[in-house]
Amino acid sequence: MRDWAESGVIALTGRADGPPVIPPGRAATVARAMSSWIADVSALGGRQHLDIDGARLLAERAAFTGRPRHGNISVGGSCRLLPTADGWAAVSCARPDDPTLIGALISDAVDEGNPWPAVADWLHTHTGAELTERAELLGVAAGPVSPANTPPSVPAPLHPRPVDGLLVVDFSALWAGPLCAHLLGLAGARVVKVETPDRPDGARRGDPDFYHLLHGGHESVVLDPTTTEGRRALAALVDAADIVLEASRPRALTRFGLDADAAVARGATWVSITAAGRSSDRIGFGDDLAAAAGLVAHDSDGTPLFVGDALADPLTGITAAALAMSAPADGSGRLWDLSMSDIVASTLTDQPVPQPFRRDGPWVVDASSGVVPIAEPRPRTPAGRVAASGEDTAAVLASLRIAAP
Repeated sequence: MRDWAESGVIALTGRADGPPVIPPGRAATVARAMSSWIADVSALGGRQHLDIDGARLLAERAAFTGRPRHGNISVGGSCRLLPTADGWAAVSCARPDDPTLIGALISDAVDEGNPWPAVADWLHTHTGAELTERAELLGVAAGPVSPANTPPSVPAPLHPRPVDGLLVVDFSALWAGPLCAHLLGLAGARVVKVETPDRPDGARRGDPDFYHLLHGGHESVVLDPTTTEGRRALAALVDAADIVLEASRPRALTRFGLDADAAVARGATWVSITAAGRSSDRIGFGDDLAAAAGLVAHDSDGTPLFVGDALADPLTGITAAALAMSAPADGSGRLWDLSMSDIVASTLTDQPVPQPFRRDGPWVVDASSGVVPIAEPRPRTPAGRVAASGEDTAAVLASLRIAAP
C-alpha cells in the first residue's frame, strides 16, 4: 500500500468526479525492487548510486502532461473500457489510421473524430473472443479484460552485469523501450537511438519535456533499410552493440536483415519488447495491455477503471532495464523475450483491495507501517541534450568504423 500511495498511480486511478481508487496487485512494489536492482548493479560498476524510484516512474508521464484520471477513459484519452456481450474490453484508438482499422473491425464506417459510439454498439453484441480474433487480424490494439488468474512467471535477473561504457543500440519508440534505454544510459551505457526516414519515433510529437527526459544525452542515427547501404550500416551497428533494444514484432527487423539469434550467438544481449511475446502477432499499447492482463481497478458498482497512465509501458521499461543489466554467469548472450501483458499479469494478486479515506483533507491509505498520503505524480528534471532525428548519424558510424551509406 505504501508503494502504491507514493507512486502517484492511485491519484490517476478512479473517476474524474470521484475519489481515487487503489489498484490491485503489487506493480509499484515490483517497480521499486527493479529500480533498486538497477542502482545496485550500477554501483558495482563504479558509478555513483542512482537515485531512481521505480514506483514513481510509473506515473511520471502524467506529471509532464498534467492529464488527470478519467475512470474508464485512459489518462491519455485514446483508450476506452467498454462492455462486451460477455464482459468488458479495452480498445485503443491512438494512431492516425486506427479509425479506418476499427471500421474494418466492426464492419462499418466510423466517425474519425469520434469512433466510440459505433465501437460500443458493436461490442455490446459481440464477445471478447470475437474482438480478439478480429483485432489480431487487423492489427488493432484491443482485447477483453481478463480476470486476475494465476499470473505467469517473469524470469528473475541473473548474474549482475554493470553496463558502464557498453553500447546500447535502441530501435524502440514511445515509452517502454525508451525508458529502458534511459535507465541504461543513467547507469553509464552509451545509447544510440536508431530511426528510419519514414518512421521516426511517434513520441517526438508528444510532450517535449518528457521526450527530453527519456532521450537526453543519447545519440540519434537515421538509416534507410530500403537501401543496400542502409541495411549494411544497420547490420554493422547491431554487430557493434553490446545490448540491442527493440519493441516491434520480430518480422519488422527481420525485414531489415537483422537476426536476433545471430547477435545473441556472438554474445550480445537482445531485449525484445512486444505486446504478448515474440510468437504472437498481437499489438498493444500500455493502457489496453494492462487492462487486458487484468490490471483494472473497480468503481463502487463494479465498473472497471483504468489503473494509472498506460502502466504496462513504464513497468515493462523498468523490468527490461533490470534484465538488460543481468547476464548468464558464463558471459554468453541472452535474448529477453518480454511480453508486456505477462509482465503486468505477474504483478497481480488475489489480496483484497482497501479503500482510501480522507484525514484532515488529503486522501490517505492504511499501510502496515501506518497511514500514508496519496501522492500526486512527480516529474524528474530532464538532463542532457536531445539530438534532432539523425543528427549524429555520421559521427556515430565514424566512431564505430562503419562505412556511411
